[in-house]
Amino acid sequence: MSAVKLNFTLEKVTKNSVRYKEVPEEGKAPVLGSIYVQKWYAGSSKNISVTIDKKD
Repeated sequence: MSAVKLNFTLEKVTKNSVRYKEVPEEGKAPVLGSIYVQKWYAGSSKNISVTIDKKD
């Protein structure tokens, strides 16, 4: 399987991190669901993307 790019949108801001919720492609189930990114890195980003490359 090749790399897959997942899109996330801001869900909640916590004390030290920001929680993003995956926006799955239509008709597909989420791969990761929600992820936490440290506030110092996330800054004020409302949307992020993550690329996963599956190694077999």
